[in-house]
Amino acid sequence: MKTKFLLILILLAQLAGAQTKKTKNIVFISIDGYRWQEIFKGADASLLKNKKYRQQDSVDVYKKFWAETESERRMKLMPFFWNTIAKNGQLYGNRDLGSLVNVRNKYWFSYPGRSETITGYYDEKINSNSYPNNPNENVLEFVDKQKEYQGKVVTIAGWDAVSKIVNRDRNHMPLINPFENAEGKNLTEAQKLANEIQNYLPNYFGTSVRWDMGTYAIAKTYIAANHPKMVYIDFADPDDLGHAGQYDYYLDAAHYLDTMIGNLWTAMQADPFYKDNTTFIICPDHGRGLESQWTSHGTSAEHSNETWLIAMGPDTPPSGEMKNTSQVYQDQIAQTMANLLGFTFKANHPVGEPVKTVFGK
Repeated sequence: MKTKFLLILILLAQLAGAQTKKTKNIVFISIDGYRWQEIFKGADASLLKNKKYRQQDSVDVYKKFWAETESERRMKLMPFFWNTIAKNGQLYGNRDLGSLVNVRNKYWFSYPGRSETITGYYDEKINSNSYPNNPNENVLEFVDKQKEYQGKVVTIAGWDAVSKIVNRDRNHMPLINPFENAEGKNLTEAQKLANEIQNYLPNYFGTSVRWDMGTYAIAKTYIAANHPKMVYIDFADPDDLGHAGQYDYYLDAAHYLDTMIGNLWTAMQADPFYKDNTTFIICPDHGRGLESQWTSHGTSAEHSNETWLIAMGPDTPPSGEMKNTSQVYQDQIAQTMANLLGFTFKANHPVGEPVKTVFGK
C-alpha cells in the first residue's frame, strides 16, 4: 500500500509540474558553424588583423567590432544576446568559465550535428553531408503528433539538406527549403515579398543555401501569418562565410543574426499568441577550428566539436552567463525542448537526457 501511495504521489507531482509549465511554444534556432569564442569574447584580434581574412577596409571593421575588453567586444558584436538574453535567459559554452558544451558525434560537421540536435541521438552511421533521409525520429515530428500541436510545427531551412535531416518525406511536415516558397491561398503581402526577395540575392555559395536574410524574412512572416507552435529556423551564413575565409563578413553575419533574432523575439512578445509563453533555444551544429584552422571544422580542425547553447523563456531562470556547469552535449537539446512543452520525447532510438539547469534544477 505504501509503495502504491508513493507512486501515486510521484505521478501527481509529475502532472502538476507539467501543468505549471508556462512554455506553450518553442522557437529553435540553429546557427551553422558559429564559434563560442565570438559569442563570449567578441572579435578575434588575430583574425581581424590578418589581411588574408578581411575584405573590407580595416578602419571600418575595427570601428564596428573592436574594443579593448572582451565584454565590450562581445557587446558590440551581439548586443541582443548580451543586453537581453544575458539578463533574461541562460548562455552556456564559455569554456573559460567552466561551461562546456560539445557535440556527441565524432564527425564535427553539419548533417551529423543537426541530426544529433533534433533527434537527441548520435547515430554513428550518419557520417556524410550527403547522407540520405534520416532514419531517426526527431523531436519536431514527435511534438507534431501531440494534441494541439498537430500541423503547428514548421521548419524554415537555410540549407537544402535540412529536408533530409528532418526527413520531410517521412513526416510530410511543413518545411521551406532554400528557394522554395511559403504556400497557401491567403498569403499576406509580407509573405509574398519574402518569397520574392530570396531570388534577388546572388547565389554566392550555390543554390543549396539561401542567404539568412531570405530565411529570416520567410520565417518571420510565416510566424506572423500562421502562428505555429514550434518553429525550427536554420541559419547558414556564418559557416559559408567561414569556409570562404572572410572573417569580417563572418562577424557581420553574427551581428545581423543577433539583430534578426532580437527583432523576432520582440515581434513575438508583442503578439498575444506568443507573449510570455514562448521559449527560444539557440545553438550551432558544430564549432570551428582556431587560428589558421578557423575556416574549417571536422576532425582535422581541433576544437570544432566545441559548441554552445542559449535558452530564454518563461520556464528558464535568468541565470545569464553560466559558470562551472555540468558538461552539456548536443544530444540533450531535443529532450530539453520536449520537456519545456510538458512532454517526454520518445523515438525509435535512445534519447539524451534534458539539460536540467535550463529548468533551474
